Amino acid sequence: MTNNQFTLGLLGGFAVGALLGVLFAPEKGTVTRKKMKNQYDDYADELKHKFDSFSDTVTNKFSDLERKTNKIVANSNE
Repeated sequence: MTNNQFTLGLLGGFAVGALLGVLFAPEKGTVTRKKMKNQYDDYADELKHKFDSFSDTVTNKFSDLERKTNKIVANSNE
């Protein structure tokens, strides 16, 4: 089985599972869609928070590296 076949099978299984889940959902479609939107919003907020945290970490590390490099250059010019 190639990677492409596996990927297509995985995506196909996911699509069928999602379709069956929606078809046999115990709640009305509007309620289900609202829950899905809320869940998506929660995931999006969490992802944004993690990205912002990662960005801050990279920025701080870059600033530290820049400060250390400037200190080394200043010491070597003395």
